[in-house]
Amino acid sequence: MSLKITNNIPVVKLGIVAVSRDCFPATLSEKRREAVVKCLTEKEANIYNCKTIVENENDVLNALVDIRANGVSALVIFLGNFGPEGPETMLAQKFKNPVMFVAAAEESKNDLINGRGDAYCGMLSMSYNLALRNLNVYIPEYPVGTSCEVADMIKDFEIVSRAYLGIKSLKIMTFGPRPQDFLACNAPIAPLFNLGVEVQENSELDLFESFTKHKDDKRIPEITKEIEEDLKDSACNFPKVVPSLAQYELTLKDWFEKNLGASSYGAFANKCWPAFQTMFNFVPCYVNSRFASKGIPISCETDIYGALTEYILTCVTEEPVTLLDINNTVPKDLFDSNKNLVKDYTYNDLFMGFHCGNTPVCRLKKSTLAHQLIMKRLLEPDGEPYMSRGTLEGDIAASDITFFRLQSSKDGELRSYIAEGETLDIPSMSFGGIGVVAIKEMSRFYRHVLIQKQFPHHGGVGFKKCGKYLFELLKLLGISDISYNQPKGVLYKTENPF
Repeated sequence: MSLKITNNIPVVKLGIVAVSRDCFPATLSEKRREAVVKCLTEKEANIYNCKTIVENENDVLNALVDIRANGVSALVIFLGNFGPEGPETMLAQKFKNPVMFVAAAEESKNDLINGRGDAYCGMLSMSYNLALRNLNVYIPEYPVGTSCEVADMIKDFEIVSRAYLGIKSLKIMTFGPRPQDFLACNAPIAPLFNLGVEVQENSELDLFESFTKHKDDKRIPEITKEIEEDLKDSACNFPKVVPSLAQYELTLKDWFEKNLGASSYGAFANKCWPAFQTMFNFVPCYVNSRFASKGIPISCETDIYGALTEYILTCVTEEPVTLLDINNTVPKDLFDSNKNLVKDYTYNDLFMGFHCGNTPVCRLKKSTLAHQLIMKRLLEPDGEPYMSRGTLEGDIAASDITFFRLQSSKDGELRSYIAEGETLDIPSMSFGGIGVVAIKEMSRFYRHVLIQKQFPHHGGVGFKKCGKYLFELLKLLGISDISYNQPKGVLYKTENPF
């Protein structure tokens, strides 16, 4: 079964415009642009090929009319030769959406007179003009290459643009308020509006009222069958709760569709305890997992930045993601008894990522529709599970991962971390949706990033290594405070060198 998510994330329409300095032959830029488009076609990537060569301001206007008429949402400005730094940066300024600058490498020792383009030099002039216009654009790590190297850079740009465009048209709908005991997840929301994200905050009463109105909804049997199909390879300890879960799923589905408003994409950040259980008589975890598997993240504990983090990972990976607590250490005896599975990680590189049951079925080795033990202890310690039914439990399958978080500080400053690693095929011996996570130099990262910069315990998890795209996305968004797990021997600013 394909895990690729196609809904609730943008479909990027790439466009390419070649530019040319008037003292260089425009035909050189044109020829090199066609070679790039040919390579993209061979790589099964689709791009609109704008035939206007931009040499002056009038060309800028003509190119804009063309690319807008053809629905271009992310633009590649290609320096086939030195390029006119004024018009090309004006094009970026007027386009508004994501823009990439990239340049052509010289092609042959036999064509360095009439065939020399000097785009290597032109990128430097372009960079100063970007600063004059106060523009933030995507520039690859080494932005000069052959036609097929440039095509690969453009494919990377498409991924970054998908997440960027998603953020700019995202609405996060919440049901709260954010819990008193989870102030770590309670951050100022003004930076979200600065990013272009809309936030609609609702009360738990709004959610309960809507849920009540969905009682006896004629679609409940259909969703019940969907859930049963989803769980066909899983254990289901509480089949009687499934119709209620279906009713809740329809509640959220309808709310999503009716409240997107001017936004194109959505996510939820919902309070999930303790009053939720006593009023709804189940926990929402499994339904949250189903939405995540469809590309609509629902973060727990009204964690608004957690929802944004999950959504960004969904856009970048195009696959189901999850939100996990950076939860507990791995017991030493569990580490020692699984040395054959630990690879070259040290004991302090490992920790357990856990959440009550929001991780999609497709990310678990073997799943069970179960009850939430922590809620049972709190609300119904002496009886059979009732209010605590509805989690999806199981060990997280072994996979490459990227642990990621975008967060506001208490003072409204955006900061982020990115750490690539993996989940190991080690039995957790515990409950919930849980896995043994391995990240190189995790103990130092934990102390000098997570604690030092006051990140909350929730982290977004994408199930592939995608750090380079996240890093470029954050730069494009204008976020400069980006942390990662420093390799051994490279000290953090706050790390004791002695």
